[in-house]
Amino acid sequence: MARIALKVDVDTLRGTREGVPRLLQVLGRRGLQATFLFSLGPDHTGWALKRVFRPGFLSKVSRTSVVKHYGLRTLMYGVLLPAPDIGRVAAAPMREALRSGHECGIHTWDHIVWQDQVRQRDNAWTQRQMALSWQRFGDVFGQAPTTHGAAGWQMNDEALRQIDRWGLAYASDGRGSGPYRPSAGGQVLRHVQWPTTLPTLDELIGQEGVDDGNVARALLRKTETGGDQVYTLHAELEGGLLAPAFEALLDGWIVQGHRLVTLAGLHAGLGSTDLPVRPLVWGSVPGRSGTLVVAGQPG
Repeated sequence: MARIALKVDVDTLRGTREGVPRLLQVLGRRGLQATFLFSLGPDHTGWALKRVFRPGFLSKVSRTSVVKHYGLRTLMYGVLLPAPDIGRVAAAPMREALRSGHECGIHTWDHIVWQDQVRQRDNAWTQRQMALSWQRFGDVFGQAPTTHGAAGWQMNDEALRQIDRWGLAYASDGRGSGPYRPSAGGQVLRHVQWPTTLPTLDELIGQEGVDDGNVARALLRKTETGGDQVYTLHAELEGGLLAPAFEALLDGWIVQGHRLVTLAGLHAGLGSTDLPVRPLVWGSVPGRSGTLVVAGQPG
């Protein structure tokens, strides 16, 4: 029986206030736990509009109806409306996730800033962004996070090193096919990376006849066989208009016999397995614009 880790990326104020409570209900009805990764600082979602010039971005927007899922107000944050501080104004649903027994970790401080800039920024900038998220996480939860999952699957070597300095045993910052130990600047790091292994719903929708109504079936076909997986969902999507598809997906995985777990649960079953060492490299995945962190060839 394979395990599938449920990793919830919470990108926006709307996702925190509306998507998280709905996901807690969906998961609670099935007795399931997930890993919630929170954006803890300003919501500058409106700044993402400058990506209109990025190859593939307009195609993704047209396929996945960004306005429908995120809402016009969210797309104005940082442009025509002030950027709200998510951790200050929406701490209650974050704490409710922890009280409900879910694993809680860091997604980022400022989602758009991290996603668009971390690849080019230096060590000092990276340390500052991560320090802000660590401090705010402690303010909200009164404890340290257990894991980290990068916004937009974007990282740099210093960010990977910082995860080690924090003492985290595992993280999920990129895409790949299985767990590995990352290397940064030739240094093998201590923590284990559990990359997202399955496509996201928004990467599948609009491709090869897949739509909101059959996207769960399309993804279930990819898990009929195989080993452990990491599935990334988004509070704004699966906690919003794609909730019916997510419920169908969960029920389908249960029927297939999979065990649905947190990242902590997945890591706990790793045992003493020797893992490959892989460097940070950049690549692409079908259905998603731009480049992101993927598992490099073993070093």
